[in-house]
Parts: sequence; structure tokens; C-alpha cells
Amino acid sequence: MKNITFKNYNKSQLALPVELEVFIPDNHIVRVVDQIIDSIDISPLLELYKGGGSSAYHPKMLLKVIVYAYTQRIYSGRVIAKNLRENIYFMWISAKNTPNFRTINTFRSKHLKNEINTIFANVVALLHESGYIKLENCFVDGTKIEANANKYSFVWRKSRDKFNQKLRDKINSTLEEIDKALKTEEEEYQDKDLEEVEAELITPEKLKEVAKKIDDSLAKERLPKEKAKILKKCKKDLLQDQIPRLEKYIMQDEILGDRNSYSKTDYDATFMRMKEDHMKNGQLKPAYNVQISTENQFILNYTIHQKPGDTTTLIPHLNIMKERIGLIPTNIIADAGYGSLENYEFLSENKLKNFVKYN
Repeated sequence: MKNITFKNYNKSQLALPVELEVFIPDNHIVRVVDQIIDSIDISPLLELYKGGGSSAYHPKMLLKVIVYAYTQRIYSGRVIAKNLRENIYFMWISAKNTPNFRTINTFRSKHLKNEINTIFANVVALLHESGYIKLENCFVDGTKIEANANKYSFVWRKSRDKFNQKLRDKINSTLEEIDKALKTEEEEYQDKDLEEVEAELITPEKLKEVAKKIDDSLAKERLPKEKAKILKKCKKDLLQDQIPRLEKYIMQDEILGDRNSYSKTDYDATFMRMKEDHMKNGQLKPAYNVQISTENQFILNYTIHQKPGDTTTLIPHLNIMKERIGLIPTNIIADAGYGSLENYEFLSENKLKNFVKYN
């Protein structure tokens, strides 16, 4: 029988400290992140620190950790903190610093949130200086990303407008009943048409004033029992039903803006027709329209839109690119989804060559 030999395994054996550097491959993505962040200007981040108190974790280290985590599709602050204690690549790029998840999340939400676009522009500038991109050919395309929202909880403009009109008709009817009961039409309206009066009255504030007038009339005047009953019912309808509903529709109108829909659990998400799944089902889901420009497979710009179609996104996307990196590349290449007279006029006015097929 042959002798069986094993490699040495002794947890109690003392060993010399070894730098983590020797365990990191030369071409590993963690080294790329480290070099890029070291090469860009992060002075806007440093200016956010006021000084005083206990020492803070260096923003460059936190930025490297977060960027590397994102390349590994790790987004949770708790998971990032766990990797800083257990993962050799996270230990190396953080120089064995171990900020907790609260520190990571505070850095992202308080410091990094307002400076991420500046950092992104600095990375694009670095790519340009290094010769990876020439800022000549800009390929634009978009994709819809499903929002983390309840896909069965939505508000549609068409339905909202219909119910809002029914409510306003009901309010008009209630106001007419109140006027008949109080007999103040000539005194209240004077020489105004009914349409002018309705336009003035149908706001939550005006309706609350009407409810107060009913209270005053009931307190001061000895009204017939039937009229008093009508006024009390109208007041109850105003305060318990019509005013709350009107306030809700006004709020919905503000959230909608110029959109046709939004999700009740994510007001920024718009319902969009998503691509068909493997069962050929194309569903309406709460989503965002993300537009990305690339050159030589590097991202030059990104924007997030609430409109489902690509046609109306090109101009704001290119304008934001100009704000971020200071210019728009010479040639714009996009598919027929971007073909429109407005877009062609914008490209022509800005002297941009384009390869955009008309839709």
C-alpha cells in the first residue's frame, strides 16, 4: 500500500505577516479601480469635510470600495461592510479599513450623491487623456429598467381626469344646493357668470370657506328645519368626501406633471411597455428609461428619463452630456427610435454630424 502524504495543515503554526499585495493578480479589476480613482481629482469630495471632531475615513478609500463593490454587483451597505472584513480584494483596496454599513451609506447619501456626476466627468476626461476615447463617435441607445415598485398599484392620467371631472360636477351640484338654501346667489355672485364662480370656488381652500359660511349661517340665523338639514348634509359631504378627494386629485396632478402615469409606491416611476419575456408576454410595468452614450465600449454619458419613448430623450441627454464633460462628440449615431424633426433641427443647429435614421 502506498504512503499517503498531505500538505502541511497546522493552524497553530506561527507565520510571518504577508502583505495582501502578493495575493492580488496584476490584471484584476480591483487594481483598475484603484488606479482610476488615484488618477482623478476628488477635491470636490474633500471640500465637503469641515474638520474637527474625531478622524474620518478617507473619502478616496470609501469611493474605491463603493466603485469596486458596484463592479461586483454588490450594492447593500451591510454586504459591503461584511466583505471588508472577509474578502481579500476588499481588504486590499481599503488598506484593511473596516467602516461599518452606516458610514458607507452616509457617505453615499450625504457626500457622494451630489458629487457623483463630477467624478464621472473626471473619469471620462481621464479616458480621453489616456487615448481610450476620442470624443468623436457617440453611440446612443436606451433601455427600460423596471422600478422596484408595486406593478399593480398605479395612477393613470386618463382615469384620474375622468374621476376628477365627476368630482367637480358633484361639487358644483353641492354648491348649488348650498346657494339655494342660503339664498345668497345674487349677493355672492353679483355680475359673474356661473363658470367664473365655479373656477374660483373649486379649490380645497375655497370649499373650506364655504363650510365655514354654513357654520356661521347655522349659528346666526334661525333657518327652517329642512334647509338646515340640507346645509348640514352639504357640509358633511364637503368636509368628509369632496375636499379630501379634490386634494388627492391635485396631489396626483402635481406628481404626474406631463406624464400619463405613475406608481403609487414609487412616484418617479412611469408605466412603460417592457420587452417581451420568454413567454412572449409584453407587460406594462413601472420603469425608468435609461439612456447611455458610448464610444469604444466606454460610457460617455448616462441619463434617466420618465418618458417611455426614445424620441424625446435625445436632446436632454446630449445637453446633459455637454454640461458634464464640456462638449458633445462630433458624430451622433442612433437608431430610428430617435428620428424626429425636432432632433434633426437640434443636431443641425449644434453642427453635429449624425447617423440617425428617420422613423
